Amino acid sequence: MSDLERRIAAAIGREPIEVADLEGGMIGRVVRAEFAEGEPVVAKTGPTPLSVEARMLRTLSEAGLAVPEVYDASDDLLVMEHVEGRSEFTPAVERDAAERLARLHAHGAEAFGFPFDTLTGPVRQPNPWTGSWVDFFGEHRLSHVARLAREDGALSEQRFERVLELVDDLDALLTEPDSPSLIHGDVWTTNVLADDGRVRAFLDPATYYAHPEVELAYVRWTDTFGDAFFERYRELRGIDPGFEERYEAYVCYPILVHVHLFGGRYGRKLDRTLDQLGYCG
Repeated sequence: MSDLERRIAAAIGREPIEVADLEGGMIGRVVRAEFAEGEPVVAKTGPTPLSVEARMLRTLSEAGLAVPEVYDASDDLLVMEHVEGRSEFTPAVERDAAERLARLHAHGAEAFGFPFDTLTGPVRQPNPWTGSWVDFFGEHRLSHVARLAREDGALSEQRFERVLELVDDLDALLTEPDSPSLIHGDVWTTNVLADDGRVRAFLDPATYYAHPEVELAYVRWTDTFGDAFFERYRELRGIDPGFEERYEAYVCYPILVHVHLFGGRYGRKLDRTLDQLGYCG
């Protein structure tokens, strides 16, 4: 057996007979392990602490969201349920996703943040409990990742200053929700598996308690779901007037994460978004 096969066997007590790479391993490696008996499993390895992903998955599972069951986890190996499905979404799937996320967003907390720091891809998300959503999003999302991107040279000083101007004005741009909501945090196409008109599982979370609008903005920015999703979500939980204007401020966060990780065209995308918000530099 390979070293990975031995580690999978040690983790769950079954020896794999075949291991095949799966798509989606942007940060590390993701494989499907087959056995002589029993269901296959998915195993992930990589440089980020996978125990954090396991804790996020377990939190979401306890909240009732469809996610893979975690079988075993350490910082450098995560073994979990293999879920059949495709990242292809009919209107029925979109409506089902809206219902599932609306139920998730009904889980609240006393403040914004999370019991531990989480990850979006390989990027740490600091989650200190914070009473104001505007303060949390400004300091622990926009400013945090802008500093990371500036430190690694992906974000110029001029762009960094423009982001700080936006942060200073967030009180006038964003609204405080009635209460914090538990979010998945990374709902985009390849992180959702569906079949037979419903969602089978949400993958690779970036979880914390937030304004649910930040989840909706990300879904729209990634073009994961369309009108059927938003219409059903609006029926169930409502979307406050002005979301279209707040959308541009929210998507600055994933854009900055992409600037930090990939640079290039995402810097220009950040410029265009800041221009639309009125921060023309």
